[in-house]
Amino acid sequence: MAAEATARRHIISVLVENQFGVLARIASLFTGKGFNIDSLTVAETLDPGLSRMTVVTHGNVSVIEQTCKQLNKLVDVVRVTDLTDEPHVEREMVLIKVSADSANRGEIIQIVEVFRSRVVDVAPRTLTVEMTGDEGKITALVSMLRPYGVVDVVRTGKVAIGRGNHAVVSESAGDSVAAG
Repeated sequence: MAAEATARRHIISVLVENQFGVLARIASLFTGKGFNIDSLTVAETLDPGLSRMTVVTHGNVSVIEQTCKQLNKLVDVVRVTDLTDEPHVEREMVLIKVSADSANRGEIIQIVEVFRSRVVDVAPRTLTVEMTGDEGKITALVSMLRPYGVVDVVRTGKVAIGRGNHAVVSESAGDSVAAG
């Protein structure tokens, strides 16, 4: 029982109808429970009438389960999946603006290449780097670039999808839900 009371990170995937106010209703459900949303991403799916929200928050298992049940009751919510204990892939994109001059530009580019990242903007005194990866990889790249002078960092927030055959799709779009 003590383990259940421990707050931990949860990744919740919410398939919703593309309707005005859905994002606000879902966010208010979390804030009404006293949860901080650590990360929130929303984008249209293959069906333009649906969007997928990926919500990252912290809470104990029983309260998160209750919140998921309440989410499922919202009219515009098609499906809610807590991916936390399911096999899944999660990624995040980051843009990092780092100070760079002619003396250190080559070193910075080498670091960027080691992380399989890429330079997306070059200015006389800065480079902007783009990277996609997990939180640990992003943190490591920022740490490696910090000695050169990180000017700004912008992160997208996490997106996640189930591994293998597991998929959350709309039955109303003529598809089915596969669990793997």
